[in-house]
Amino acid sequence: MSLGVAASWWPHAVAMVNATWLLSTFGAFGVLVCIFAESGLLVVGFFLPGDTLLVPAGLLCASTARGGPHLPLLPVLLCAAAGTIAGAQAGFWTGRRAGRAALARVGNRRLRAGADRAELLLTRYGYAKAVVLGRFIPVVRTVLNPVVGAIGVPVRAFTLWQAIGGLAWSQSLVLGGYWLGDSVRHPDACLVPAVAAVVVSLVPVALEVLRGRRTKRADRAPSADV
Repeated sequence: MSLGVAASWWPHAVAMVNATWLLSTFGAFGVLVCIFAESGLLVVGFFLPGDTLLVPAGLLCASTARGGPHLPLLPVLLCAAAGTIAGAQAGFWTGRRAGRAALARVGNRRLRAGADRAELLLTRYGYAKAVVLGRFIPVVRTVLNPVVGAIGVPVRAFTLWQAIGGLAWSQSLVLGGYWLGDSVRHPDACLVPAVAAVVVSLVPVALEVLRGRRTKRADRAPSADV
């Protein structure tokens, strides 16, 4: 099956897959599988929940969690870490063999837009910072790994930075959900984890954008010696 054909029917196949169903059916193992796919499987990964899976998973680990299964915190953290690191590595090796060619054959606009943003990050920040920041951007974190593999980034360097970014992303979201579960009076509300996931994911990117703007302003400012 070609990537183009797969991209056309996979959105319908995964439409029924959501965080509640995954966590209720598979628990921590569902976190591992879904995060692995979202981090490393080019065609199907960006249809799957990432941020909006990890926060509810942490929420269900809290002692006050209601409306779903109670999950043990340590296995969820370990599965999230394993899924994100192994998935990114799989995506990287996919890119080593057919990264740019595979992207060129996929007509999905969202995927192509993610690839464009991934290449922009690489151009602007270099591969180390881009790999870390890309973890916090939906779609980009799926496409970035094959793109990095395709441009020939050294394996050891990629493995180091993707592990740092993956652990920072996955563990912060799970622990954030866990904290919410113990702090919020009604932790089973769907809006709370969804908003939290968006906020936590955007924080590193927003800080980097602000830092870049400050640097540009400093460069444009006249020298004090003039």
